Amino acid sequence: MDRTFYVELSTQVVFPLYMDQTASEEKLQETLEYLAIPLKQLEQKFLQDKPFLVGNKIFLADLVAVTELMQLIAIGYNIFEDMPKLDEWYNRVEKAVGKELFQEAHKVILNFQDLNNMLIEPQLKEQMKPRLLKMVA
Repeated sequence: MDRTFYVELSTQVVFPLYMDQTASEEKLQETLEYLAIPLKQLEQKFLQDKPFLVGNKIFLADLVAVTELMQLIAIGYNIFEDMPKLDEWYNRVEKAVGKELFQEAHKVILNFQDLNNMLIEPQLKEQMKPRLLKMVA
């Protein structure tokens, strides 16, 4: 997944959530359509018919990729809806790591709203708000 994927995800979806705003339905739909492209590439070009991205055993590439995908899951985007191979791979990765350890490792990402409230003081958040909102306009 390239840098553009993360810029799009951050500016169009995550920043508005972080600033207690909601993205417009139109922007959200455009972003989700854009995000579908690298997800299909991950499924079709990298995963193909293998159990894991690099072959028959879990590898660092699987762990890194699944961590990135957890960001989409955390904001409520069902990335597996039309991608059964990706869903099966995700489940294999979770099983290989161990469900409890997997959930523990992704606890911070999955509790995005809690992290949002913990990390930045309200005054600083208000100071940052105009700049971040300008980025998504």
